[in-house]
Amino acid sequence: MAAPLPVRFAPFLRLRLPFHHQNRRPFCSFLDRIRFWSSTESVDHTGDEGPSSAGENPAASEIRVKDPPRRTIRPDPDALNWEKIEAEIMEDVYPVICLAKDILHSDRYLDGQRLTDEDEKIVVERLLAHHPHSEDKIGVGLDSIMVDQHPQFRHTRCMFVVRTDGGCIDFSYHKCLQRYVRDSYPTHAERFIKKHLCKHLSRARC
Repeated sequence: MAAPLPVRFAPFLRLRLPFHHQNRRPFCSFLDRIRFWSSTESVDHTGDEGPSSAGENPAASEIRVKDPPRRTIRPDPDALNWEKIEAEIMEDVYPVICLAKDILHSDRYLDGQRLTDEDEKIVVERLLAHHPHSEDKIGVGLDSIMVDQHPQFRHTRCMFVVRTDGGCIDFSYHKCLQRYVRDSYPTHAERFIKKHLCKHLSRARC
């Protein structure tokens, strides 16, 4: 055990106490730094590999989220022109289509019955006259138009040309309409026929 210092050294010890505490502060600061560095090394750095969403540039995020500029869609002149022509053709042929369907698919006419004078006039002028082989169909002369069963297809009715010599032959009103449209509207005929006058598509009820 160390011997106690003489009493005469007490004033010097009292003088050294402040000095001792002043020299201790830098050392304590150094220890505090070591503790701080040690604590920061234990923090998880898994998020340091990629950019953090919180640290992203707000301007870049705003650009990404912002909707793309809207393009003004202008109407196609060709499409508008086609719609106008299509409506014009349909207005022209629709009444005839309705009449033909009514003649064939309603109970207005029995099998073998002749058309009325009014219906016959429309069918001859608007349909039969435009058949691709109208002259061959009429032959020696037209006597009347009648409705009857098709000779080859059961449960199918069609219109017949009754000739002046007593013979009769069937004709397709679809072919008549298609020829009429081709002659009257050559530029848009094929498009209209494909859309409206193909036999398997023309089943709309009039």
